[in-house]
Amino acid sequence: MEALSLLTTRNSAAKLAAPGPSDSELAELFAAASRAPDHGRLRPWRFLLIRDNGLSALGDLFAEAALRREPTLGEPELARFRQQPLRAPLIIVVVACLQNHPKIPLIEQQLSAGCAAHGMLLAAEALGYAGIWRTGANAFDAHVMAGLGLSANEEVSGFLYIGSREGRAKPLPEIAMADYVKDWR
Repeated sequence: MEALSLLTTRNSAAKLAAPGPSDSELAELFAAASRAPDHGRLRPWRFLLIRDNGLSALGDLFAEAALRREPTLGEPELARFRQQPLRAPLIIVVVACLQNHPKIPLIEQQLSAGCAAHGMLLAAEALGYAGIWRTGANAFDAHVMAGLGLSANEEVSGFLYIGSREGRAKPLPEIAMADYVKDWR
């Protein structure tokens, strides 16, 4: 896919199915991620692959966390949390690894991890796959972070659901550039 076309047409896909990227294709996603802007070359990210049986385990973790947040949840609501990771054959957890650095603020490191995630979504699309970047309460939940093995200096930037697009891409709305682009002077 031509680069500019990819950048202007990439679209999140909520409905994903198998197959997902092969190991060699995943290497290409991670190569794209590694080209994210990165002040000081800190590489302030790492990635967790969730697939196969790990998807169900992540669903259990999501349900446990939801029950801790809201102890009155019933089984239908908990089942919904258990099903969330099963919406794609692969989830890549983007972890921001934040360092106390005298010249590189945390926000730059967080943005770098976000750019790495975006690079992976673009690479997946270029390879013929689709994806969606999800966060929600689970991305910020201490129980989920502990269950994923994150350190005190790490946080979830997002859950990238990756797979083959089911159905057609949703139409992208037209964006009026004049609504958010202005000359400064």
